[in-house]
Amino acid sequence: MKRTFAIVIALFLTVGAYAQIVTPVKWAYAAKKTGPTEVTVLLKASIDAGWHIYSQNVKEGGPIKTSFTFAKSKDYMLVGKTIEPKPITKFEDAFKMNVSYFEKEVVFQQKIKLKSANVATIKGQLEYMTCNNQKCLPPEDVNFTIPVGK
Repeated sequence: MKRTFAIVIALFLTVGAYAQIVTPVKWAYAAKKTGPTEVTVLLKASIDAGWHIYSQNVKEGGPIKTSFTFAKSKDYMLVGKTIEPKPITKFEDAFKMNVSYFEKEVVFQQKIKLKSANVATIKGQLEYMTCNNQKCLPPEDVNFTIPVGK
């Protein structure tokens, strides 16, 4: 009887823990052909109301900035840095400094030169941190695979 009771309690705790997971940012990816040997990779963050993610250009001592790491490949190379639209910049008490961030939606873009016609996907990882007016969630690493149209 005690064992059954313990199992039931453990199940309730497990379900409760899953119910507490907050995911205010959803990521989507695409690649757009911009030339015979060039594509632009689009990394779109859809951000729930009241939340924001940070720019790639956050100063030292602030929140974790959004960053992108593309897998190395002999079949393609990055052209320049990942670009972003103009962020909102405001003073945040939590960090005691001006920080740049995005609300609602943001699309980051990376140009890529294809060295081979056989490139099927571009892979990598992004890291970001999201906050609202009450709290910040721990930084999150997200792996991505983006199909490249032929």
